[in-house]
Amino acid sequence: MASRVVLLLAMCVLPAMVVAIRPAKNPFCVKGQVYCDRCRAGFETSATTYIAGAEVELQCKNRVTNEVVYSKKGWTDRTGSYKIWVNEDHADEVCDAKLVDSHHSQCTEATPGRDQARVILTRYNGIASDDRFVNAMGFMSEEVASGCADILRQYQEFDNEN
Repeated sequence: MASRVVLLLAMCVLPAMVVAIRPAKNPFCVKGQVYCDRCRAGFETSATTYIAGAEVELQCKNRVTNEVVYSKKGWTDRTGSYKIWVNEDHADEVCDAKLVDSHHSQCTEATPGRDQARVILTRYNGIASDDRFVNAMGFMSEEVASGCADILRQYQEFDNEN
């Protein structure tokens, strides 16, 4: 009788454990862009350029203790886009993509409020795709580029029409 109970437990528990510890077949692909705000506007404008070689870090923290439990770095390509591949599901954690380094000599100051972005890394939320898109994050240039006054004036005129 005891051997049957052990056999039954092994048949039920062992497969569940294997599924739980096995990495995902299809990893998540965290995608985003890093830009240089040449007008110091705090958002992307027509004067915005994208930064190649910028360093981004994905961090997942425990919801209760706020301890970092997962971290992975990525770098932007020549178009300012990055991809970070994540094999694990982080359903019970808070994950953010964060700016680390610009690698652009005249655009090194992280834009307040645009220096990190939240990303959901779980399959139990109704999203069918493995791609996770992160809001663009940005650095500001040290000096305002020429022509920015005209660009910002266009935004103000558009705002006054509404």
